[in-house]
Amino acid sequence: METLSPSQRVVVTGLGVVTAIGHDVPQFWSSLVAGRGGVDRIKAFDPSEMACQIGAEVRDWDAAAHMDPKEARRNDRYTHFGFVAARQAVKDAGIEMTREDPDRVGVVIGSGIGGMFTFESQLKVMAERGPRKVSPFTIPSLIGNMCSGMVAIDLGARGPNFGVVSACATGTHALGEAMHMIRRGDADVMIAGGAEASITPFAYASFCSMKAMSTRNDDPATACRPFSLGRDGFVMGEGAGVLVLESLAHAQARGARIYCELAGYAATCDAHHITMPDPEGKGLSMAMTRALKSAGMAPDEIDYVNAHGTSTPYNDKFETLAIKRVFGAHASRLAISSTKSMTGHLLGAAGGIESVICAKTLEQQTLAPTINLHEPDPECDLDYVPNTARPARVRGVLSNNLGFGGQNASVVFRAL
Repeated sequence: METLSPSQRVVVTGLGVVTAIGHDVPQFWSSLVAGRGGVDRIKAFDPSEMACQIGAEVRDWDAAAHMDPKEARRNDRYTHFGFVAARQAVKDAGIEMTREDPDRVGVVIGSGIGGMFTFESQLKVMAERGPRKVSPFTIPSLIGNMCSGMVAIDLGARGPNFGVVSACATGTHALGEAMHMIRRGDADVMIAGGAEASITPFAYASFCSMKAMSTRNDDPATACRPFSLGRDGFVMGEGAGVLVLESLAHAQARGARIYCELAGYAATCDAHHITMPDPEGKGLSMAMTRALKSAGMAPDEIDYVNAHGTSTPYNDKFETLAIKRVFGAHASRLAISSTKSMTGHLLGAAGGIESVICAKTLEQQTLAPTINLHEPDPECDLDYVPNTARPARVRGVLSNNLGFGGQNASVVFRAL
């Protein structure tokens, strides 16, 4: 990789999250290192007719307490989460728009599905009350780019702005593309990540019909068990993870606190199947290899991998194979964990919150665990940081996310 100038190197200066295990970063991180999961029986609707009746819901949440109540009413739950996480990240970064060139501040916050609450509620209105009663805010509320638009309006940020849609790889793609915008000189600051709110009847019915979700309804707390022999599907989560990215030169000029460098990114496709990952992990292997090349790092410079780790029979086995393919003998020395065991699978927001975890891992030198890992799968035979967080010397971190359609994304973070 060519040597990058300080104006091309990209650093992380702000973090924001809304999840089932914490409505802000301190609460979220505390839950992670304590191994506290957020999965329980669904309360947002009656799930009794669903095969899967559990999820990691954001509870005790009032969007109107965090944003203009009128805008809260007009926007979907996924936008609420992303908007609030973005505000947290901007505050954490100490960004003051009066001191920034608004034309050089951009936003890329993606969503895998978008406004599912709006879609379902307004279809019900149309069915019960007729088409003339459908809200005029329906389309703006449900489209997947609206969170980026709302954040930009709130900040007055006129730089690059759009949404990314690539299923469960969305958040990681958003961060990687935002990184490229800074490297190209299109922006000095990018606010990037993912938001999702798909714990709804129609979404559950649809995923359940695919037999993709766990049916351990009698024991929600241990249902999400990545890399375990008895894993039987993913558990849905909801929320958002957003990061503030800046050029190193811009961050240093304003005296910003820097968490770490976003050093590398790559995106690939399996070109294999609409939902099942490539059994040989070729596409994911290529994404990790190219992300390392983008960062100018060797495999043995990575100390921790935040795995996609969905707790599905296929993903965890194939991701393990891909990690072995890329890291070779070093794979046995890597620490790997799936934090989805605690947060649930946030679909398009997964890459956002898991990148927040990567930044905190480098800051705190602590590895979040994979909980519920009591019966390891012999085919998943690496160090998945089982059940308990632990301190570690961490200098390089890689995070993976995979989406339906065969889309893979990997990002690399390193300490400065």
